[in-house]
Amino acid sequence: MDLEIKDRVALVMGASKGLGRGVAGALAREGAKVAIASRSRERLDAVVEALDGRVTAFVADAGDLDRLAALPGEVEAELGPIDILVANTGGPPPGLALDNSIAEWEEAYRSLVLGLRVLVEGVLPGMRDRGWGRIINIGSSSTVEPIPSLTLSNANRLAAIGFLKTLAREVAPDGITVNTIATGKFATDRLAANEGSLEQAEANAREHVPAARLGLPEEFGDLVAFLASERAAYINGTVVPIDGGLLRSV
Repeated sequence: MDLEIKDRVALVMGASKGLGRGVAGALAREGAKVAIASRSRERLDAVVEALDGRVTAFVADAGDLDRLAALPGEVEAELGPIDILVANTGGPPPGLALDNSIAEWEEAYRSLVLGLRVLVEGVLPGMRDRGWGRIINIGSSSTVEPIPSLTLSNANRLAAIGFLKTLAREVAPDGITVNTIATGKFATDRLAANEGSLEQAEANAREHVPAARLGLPEEFGDLVAFLASERAAYINGTVVPIDGGLLRSV
């Protein structure tokens, strides 16, 4: 299937590892011009090498709003106007409902909501001018079923959904789609840290995930590539799960 995104310019946040790296690889394979961003220059350079130079690296911290505001212009200067934004702005620390400090709440809101808003503001005018754009937010299954001990994620990811759902209706006439992915359990460093180790996460998945395994970042990347494509032009304002059947909600 030709996804018709060859030479489209994509910005993928949090792309130095895990899901973001899987997304970058999938988009590059489809011929997109991919900008990858994260805090670590060393890890970014490793991704560039692993993907045979098919991506271009930019250092940016999802919590630094000034840096995020400047990033789309830097990508455009090097690769061209951004057609596809993949907002993957990381995950806040775990905690019960009242465990996290106010400072942690503010940091999570800045990363998961304000950072997203700043990036959207940077890419949206050009998308509207060209009559085409894809905004894809990497969310969590917590937006459908809150996850115990992940209060900051549960609360702030829902706030992001509220913003994006509002945006989706506003920009649909301009040929722009806005969607969120409700991410289940994938074999990433973050999941390993939350569950003690990757081996423990895999054991838990065999017991609790109907597919009896963790998802792979490459599988996640394939879904993002489809949502970024011309074939997905009528999918807008949605929360799309990818979780091996984990969610029980109808």
